[in-house]
Amino acid sequence: MRKIENIVQLKSDLLFKGIDTLIEQARSKVSIYVNQESTLLYWSIGHFIQTELKTEERLEYGAKILATLSQLLTHKYGKGYSYSALTRMSKVAAAFEKEMIVTVSQQLSWSHLIELANIDNAAKCLFYCRMSIHNRWGVRELREKIDSMTYERTAIALKEDEDIVNLLSSPSNETLSPDMVFKNTYVLDFLNLPYFHSEKELENAIILQLEQFILELGNGFAFLERQKRISIDAIDYHLDLLFFHRKLNRLVVIELKLGKFKPKYKAQMELYLRYLQKHDKQAHENDPIGLLLCSEGNTEHIELLMLGEENIKVAQYLTELPDKQWFIDKLQRAIEISKMNLNRKS
Repeated sequence: MRKIENIVQLKSDLLFKGIDTLIEQARSKVSIYVNQESTLLYWSIGHFIQTELKTEERLEYGAKILATLSQLLTHKYGKGYSYSALTRMSKVAAAFEKEMIVTVSQQLSWSHLIELANIDNAAKCLFYCRMSIHNRWGVRELREKIDSMTYERTAIALKEDEDIVNLLSSPSNETLSPDMVFKNTYVLDFLNLPYFHSEKELENAIILQLEQFILELGNGFAFLERQKRISIDAIDYHLDLLFFHRKLNRLVVIELKLGKFKPKYKAQMELYLRYLQKHDKQAHENDPIGLLLCSEGNTEHIELLMLGEENIKVAQYLTELPDKQWFIDKLQRAIEISKMNLNRKS
């Protein structure tokens, strides 16, 4: 027993001296970026704890060492160094490399990073980190997005984890990609539609609940027109809904379809997009993009047509909110189909 107490005291004293130095160094800096400095300090403390506490020590004496360390730090520096606070610092340090922390600490609070550190999937964590920055989500909104399975419903989640991390970590991630904006599933339970409804009823309900619909689409969408008429070879066509996305800097066509996706919808959407590119696109804008919103999903058709690699996105809409496992199962099926098709090609 005495041996354990000695180990705990020695290690606690060692950690205290190292962290005491880090705190004093941080306090001596004069910086207007208070949030960034405190975040870097907390990360440094967590990293120091992670480094100094070997795996076996963490398992055998970790809790006691942190408890003793907390008492020492609190005695000298006051509040902010409780056992749970030190645990959170260690968790954030384990989740983020220093280079990442230096970058995101200028835009996200320590509370953001604590929420993100609770996500055990690196690709998912990085997605929410980037989207929090791009969309300026507060901590509460970040929690709501995580709880509503935003990542699992976004098109980028269909890629391999390694590809997602590489994409979001690249220098070009300063701008949003369509796969970060468009979802594979939209929940439209707020429309209060009956199970059997027409495309016209769906469109009318969306217009009546336009604000809620835009919130479900995500940040950056602006409504432009309903049933926009375009004339090609003296034949009139009507686009269901036309939006503009500010950050993507593109016109966005949304076509509403009952049932599953059909290959002919692709040709129809291609026609609309080419017309808009020729006649409506402004010089400073990117090429228009289309979203086919279908009431049923059929992932394999979409995967075989490689629609994810074009300016046409296909998603399923739900008129009732399913449980979270439904989204997880759907994502897993889509990933499996994608892998099968890749294996066929190779």
